[in-house]
Amino acid sequence: MSQNHHHTDRSTSNLKLAFWMNLGFSIFEIIGGIYVNSVAVVSDAIHDLGDSLSLGTAWYCEKKSKQKADDQYSYGYGRYSLLGALINSMVLLLGSGFVIYAAIDRLIHPESSDALGMIVFAIVGIAVNGFVVLRMRSSKKLNEKVVFWHMLEDVLGWTAVLIAAIVMYFYPTPYIDPILSLAITGYILYGVFGRLKETLYFFLQGVPKEVQLSEIRTKILALPNVSDVNHAHVWSLDGEQNIFSAHVTVYAIKNIEQVSIVKSQVKEILKPHHLKCSTIDIEIEEE
Repeated sequence: MSQNHHHTDRSTSNLKLAFWMNLGFSIFEIIGGIYVNSVAVVSDAIHDLGDSLSLGTAWYCEKKSKQKADDQYSYGYGRYSLLGALINSMVLLLGSGFVIYAAIDRLIHPESSDALGMIVFAIVGIAVNGFVVLRMRSSKKLNEKVVFWHMLEDVLGWTAVLIAAIVMYFYPTPYIDPILSLAITGYILYGVFGRLKETLYFFLQGVPKEVQLSEIRTKILALPNVSDVNHAHVWSLDGEQNIFSAHVTVYAIKNIEQVSIVKSQVKEILKPHHLKCSTIDIEIEEE
């Protein structure tokens, strides 16, 4: 089994694990959150139910992205992975809106919470989400990164709940719970907007940050017999697999061997960028 195929299987497996653990814990949260009368726990449960939907979609999209190219999708289905990241981000935004509404309502109409019950839930939450985070810490694809950072945010959020619940246990007050909920949501929104911006950037076929297109053009123009480089484009299928294409104009070409040499030299320039696909169209200046 190749290293790439092994990474593919692990990627899909990690998203599957994240989906089932998140769904199971969400149901556990709803029941327990109502029992301990904590808006922070219930809000996070609703938030996690929405996340379960997006994680399931991310899992499906990741599996779909492994399909090979066909007559409908000539580049393959790699962008399905990017679609999963977009859906995941949008669900996080909607879930965060619900949490903010519930927390503000609890500030206006304060109710006491079961601090001891919240401590138990926080410990379970840290353990469940922490396990998934450890499994996904080496993720490379944008779809996985969105899921990884979300699960990490959940770990941090439950850590904050644990600290707040301990404080509430010794100094009872109905305001810590909703204030904590707003603080966690604010942090989540900060991260989600950043990833959503990155996802939309790739959807709009922006040049990957690690690729310096102007530098590539300069190096190609410096090659012997090359007079111009135009229609040079770099874009990404899924935030990891990048595509390059360009028209390279050459002069003083006497035979086909010289054309092959120019192509080989251009490919050597592109090699450090680990492109999935590159298309180099050679144009004779006299044409």
